[in-house]
Amino acid sequence: MIKSTLKFVAAIVLFASCNQFEKAPSGMLYKITHGSGNEKPLAQGQFLKLNIEYRLKSKDSLLQSNVGHIPAYLPIDTNRLKTSKYEFLEVVMKARKGDKIEFSLSLDTLVKMNAIQLNNIFKAGDVIVGKVEILNVFNQESQVAEDYKKEQLAETNREIKTIEDYLAKNNIKATKTPEGVFVVVKEPGDAAAKIDSTKEVSVFYKGFTLKGEVFDTNIKSRDSASKPYEVNLGTGTVIPGWEIGLKYFTKGSKGSLYVPAMLAYGPQANGPIKAYENLAFDIEIKDVNTKKPVAPMPNLMNGGQQGGNPNARQ
Repeated sequence: MIKSTLKFVAAIVLFASCNQFEKAPSGMLYKITHGSGNEKPLAQGQFLKLNIEYRLKSKDSLLQSNVGHIPAYLPIDTNRLKTSKYEFLEVVMKARKGDKIEFSLSLDTLVKMNAIQLNNIFKAGDVIVGKVEILNVFNQESQVAEDYKKEQLAETNREIKTIEDYLAKNNIKATKTPEGVFVVVKEPGDAAAKIDSTKEVSVFYKGFTLKGEVFDTNIKSRDSASKPYEVNLGTGTVIPGWEIGLKYFTKGSKGSLYVPAMLAYGPQANGPIKAYENLAFDIEIKDVNTKKPVAPMPNLMNGGQQGGNPNARQ
């Protein structure tokens, strides 16, 4: 009975020690949960494919995550890793393919390092908890490029499926472009004033998420001075979803665009727009005009004047 009890206690102690956090040289607390245990150690010049997530411990609120979206890709540079402090890179070489790294970062320490500033979200005494999962390891950059293309396609398909489900749920009939933008023309305009990449388009719009949250608009009720947004198509000044979708409208037409995140801001948050946020726009085409010719840039080598600047010192 005594021997069996001792074995049980020893097993509890061993289990507890396996789940304890260790301390990195910088003081960062971390824990590595190993996968199969049969993978080779990481090496200089390889590339990691990672899922990364950060949460604020006090509220268990998500700060940043690519889980369920496009993974991150990280080249292994051992020289850089040697200088890494108070981040998971400090201990990443202890892990292997299939492993998970959990770590915690004190906001007080990050403030002392000038890495962040305290505000209404980051408060003294709080902690950021992070998780990293090593999904794969590549030896060649070409393998990374090929894998990234597959992940981009998978992400776009997920976003398109989300929009299709939204449209079906709300009984909205839309035309799907080859690229994956969904177009609804509610009021046809002047068929003779079509939109293409040679045109400048004046647009009134309201942008909102699929949750109905408005993030931007130039449609202001009771404001006769509100002006349309001027779009020079083909110049890359608007998101790809607009470049694609506006061509389905004409002068005077009204409707909506439903844009997958990868044809909007993708993995980059933009103000109130979150990373990987699918977007919708109610639009009205106020006017369609041929692009104005762009004035030639002055020749700065001769003072901006034909024949040279007479006051220039020789």
